[in-house]
Amino acid sequence: MAHLLMVESWVGSMSRLLPRAIREGGHEFTFLTRDLHHYLRSAPEGATHPLLGARNVITADTNDTDALLPEIERLHEVLRFDGVITSCDYYLPTVARIAGHLGLPGSTPEAVEDACRKDATRRVLADSGVPGPRFAVHEEWADIARAAREIGYPLVVKPVDLCAGMYVRRVDDEEQLAAAVRALADLPVNARGQRREPAVLLEELLDGPEVSVETVSHAGAVHVVGVTDKSIGGAPAFIETGHMFPAALSAADAEAAEQTALAALKALGLTDGVVAHTEIKLTSAGPRVVEVNPRPAGNRITELVRHMTGIDLAAAFVEVSLGREPDLRRSDTGLRSAAIGFLVPATSGTLESLDGGELRDAPGVLEVQLAAPGKQVKAAGSNNEYLGHVMAGDAEGLGARDHVEVLLGELRSGLVIR
Repeated sequence: MAHLLMVESWVGSMSRLLPRAIREGGHEFTFLTRDLHHYLRSAPEGATHPLLGARNVITADTNDTDALLPEIERLHEVLRFDGVITSCDYYLPTVARIAGHLGLPGSTPEAVEDACRKDATRRVLADSGVPGPRFAVHEEWADIARAAREIGYPLVVKPVDLCAGMYVRRVDDEEQLAAAVRALADLPVNARGQRREPAVLLEELLDGPEVSVETVSHAGAVHVVGVTDKSIGGAPAFIETGHMFPAALSAADAEAAEQTALAALKALGLTDGVVAHTEIKLTSAGPRVVEVNPRPAGNRITELVRHMTGIDLAAAFVEVSLGREPDLRRSDTGLRSAAIGFLVPATSGTLESLDGGELRDAPGVLEVQLAAPGKQVKAAGSNNEYLGHVMAGDAEGLGARDHVEVLLGELRSGLVIR
């Protein structure tokens, strides 16, 4: 039995999938957090969050890595960790530093830090010749405005250190750019109390569909599990409204996406101890890297992969974090595609009605998860405001996405927000 140290977590899907994978792998974990109430609040009423089923739950300031390292070193002398892990983007660099400090498996801290900082990713990939958009990074308004004119409108404004699409916006002119920059300046810390970098990333607006490449890195080799497609809505934001695995691509486009992702991972040095989710735009000029995430995909993409191939990416994440070879053997699940669609609110208010009872028994449906009436709803500006999702599979071919869209249409007809 191996013993993992888990440093913080998202409170969504992966916060349940990862503890389950650790347990089903015959392992145990110690959970380290700076704010236990963050997880207590996220558990359904009357239930205990799976993260709190850890062998040990320890409180420490996970935002102060320099002070944390000697504390973890002392814990390691007593508890003997075999690996360290997190599902939360904001703590991936911390985990990499802990692993390096304790001599545990994982990619180098430099590689993980570069992948988690969007501006650093851009510079590393550009220096390595991996294709991406034209970009600029600045802090001062005069520099930002000048760079925007040089790149040319429309363009994309991004924070360098947030995730889930937060504050990523298309801007069509200098007035919209100024508003986007002001919004970022008004957010000095992230949701976990970490001080943000003031730099603003500007990128060329890329054309074409977006996909992601799901990979597992172990012992210097990167294994491609497959390519997922993505639908985007909520302009001028870029909100993920659905996914399908595998993506409905030609063999040539799928190969181009895979090779571009592999080049990005190699350039960053993410070739060991990583399950990665690399986003690619298939533009008219060829594939371009959007971003590289050195952790398993969110938005239930790992479950689409599992339903389709039998490969459990959460379990693979646990094994590579322990320095062990993951089980990536495919099995015949009876499905040829699996898709998920998200219910994205366009208005704010109180959720009065949302009934999906009949959908749960519809043919091909794998999951239905919906918010309860009474929930306070915020018009979506990122991937954090969903009202639920529907997941379905297709045993015949690549029809899962169309099936999900029909089911979402039925849901929307009964959605009432006041």
